[in-house]
Amino acid sequence: MLGGTGKTGSRVAARLTALGVQVRIGSRSAAEPRFEWDDRTTWGPVLDGVDKAYIVYAPEIAFPGAAETIGEFANAAADAGVRRLVLLSGRGDEVHAGASEQAVRDSGAEWTILRAAWFNQNFSESFMYEPVVHGVIELPASDVAEPFVDVEDIADTAVAALTTDKHLGQTYELSGPRLLTFGDAAAEIGAARGKEVSYVPVTFVEYGKMLREHGLPLAYVEMFRKVLDGRNSYLSDGVQRALGREPRDFADYARKTAETGVWS
Repeated sequence: MLGGTGKTGSRVAARLTALGVQVRIGSRSAAEPRFEWDDRTTWGPVLDGVDKAYIVYAPEIAFPGAAETIGEFANAAADAGVRRLVLLSGRGDEVHAGASEQAVRDSGAEWTILRAAWFNQNFSESFMYEPVVHGVIELPASDVAEPFVDVEDIADTAVAALTTDKHLGQTYELSGPRLLTFGDAAAEIGAARGKEVSYVPVTFVEYGKMLREHGLPLAYVEMFRKVLDGRNSYLSDGVQRALGREPRDFADYARKTAETGVWS
C-alpha cells in the first residue's frame, strides 16, 4: 500500500488489518520497506510478494510528470505479479489525472479508479488545518461550489475494491451529498467549533506568493486554476454505487472533528 500513512491510506490500512488482511505499507516514513516515487530502487521491495496494491501518488496526481511515473510503477507492479491496482485519482483534470488513470488501465492488472472530490479532511489533516485554526481560509476559489467528500468514504470504497471482485473495471466519482462553497464550509466549521472561521478569496498571483512564503510547490497554483473553476460543481453517485449507501455529510465531519479538539 502506497501512502499508507496518509489521509486515506492510513484508514485503508487500519480497515484491512481489522479484517485480518496482511498489509505492507510503503512510504517515505516507513522504516521497512522505504518507498519513494523518485527512487525506483525502492519499488521492488514494496512490490515483492504483493497481490493487490492501493496507489496514492504524492505530492499530487495532477502535477506534471505524475502520469509517466504512475505508468512505470503500474507496469512494474504487473510484472512483479501484482494482480489488482486501486488508484486514488482526482476529479476535474482530464489531462494529468486522466493520463494516470489510463496508465493503470493499460498495465494489464485488474483495476479500479477512485476519482475523488476535495477531501473534507484537508481542513483538519492537511494544508488547510492552520488557516482553520487561525480563523481565516484564503484560496483562489471565488464562490465556486465543491462536493466535499469524506476520506472515510474513500477508504471504505478502496477496501471494498481491494477485497471483493464486484468493483473490477469500475471508475467511481466520489463526492459528498451537498455542494458547498468554501465560504459555506468555513461557516460550518466555525459553527461546529464555536469560533468563527472566515473565507477570503484571493487571486492566483496572491496565492502563488503565499505558497512561496511557505515553501510549497507552485504547481498547486496551476492545479487549483484548473479544478477550482466550477468544473467540479456537481454531485456524483460513486459512493452510492460502490457502497450502497449515502455519503457522509460535511456537517457531520465538522461536528465530529470539532469534538476531538483538533481545531481548539
